[in-house]
Amino acid sequence: MIIPVRCFTCGKVIGGLYEEFLRRVQMGEKPMEVLDSLGLERYCCRRMFLTHVELIDDISPY
Repeated sequence: MIIPVRCFTCGKVIGGLYEEFLRRVQMGEKPMEVLDSLGLERYCCRRMFLTHVELIDDISPY
């Protein structure tokens, strides 16, 4: 629903990077390059961004 503040596995703070990630990917950059430039090198942190599904807009009417 909402991106977590910290990675579930390693505990690194990642919540503030998600908007920048979305903006840059929507502008046409490759997700791999964006994650590298944001400093997300561990696969557990990368997983949090790549597998996230934004459902808050679907759930908020209820």
